[in-house]
Amino acid sequence: MKRNQGFTLIELIIVIVILGILAVTAAPRFLNFSGDAKASTLSGVRGALESAGALVYGKAIIAGKHTEATETLTDPAIAIVYGYPAATEAAIRAAAELSTGEWAILPVTTAGEPAGSAADDIVIATAGTDAADLDTLACHVLYKPATASTGTPVVVTKPVITVVSSGC
Repeated sequence: MKRNQGFTLIELIIVIVILGILAVTAAPRFLNFSGDAKASTLSGVRGALESAGALVYGKAIIAGKHTEATETLTDPAIAIVYGYPAATEAAIRAAAELSTGEWAILPVTTAGEPAGSAADDIVIATAGTDAADLDTLACHVLYKPATASTGTPVVVTKPVITVVSSGC
């Protein structure tokens, strides 16, 4: 009487092929490499904005312009608000050196579009994004400009820079 002791080589190869096909088709759904890369890039932009803001603020302190509501630094010319880069495309591009080919910098005109924004904020998104996309945008960096207290001494609150990567 012959007893089976295991699987044949053909059966093992068929199972391995089927598992390979399943892995190739299912893995991209579970591993979001593209979204993770976009989110990481946005974190890099946030870091660039924070570093640029610190450098610009240092220059503003040296120039004695860090308590002024609006002012301009020279070399390079950067519009500042309380010593930090103003929420304008020109100031953000000059301070953080963000290229026009990679990044769209859009002013928020309607509060809440995108979510959590105010009318004086700036949105930094990938190139090709335009103002019509702001109401549904969920993959961007939101730059809220610096604010200051009224009175003496002036207490400056640095800009709030938020990465929104839920839609990347």
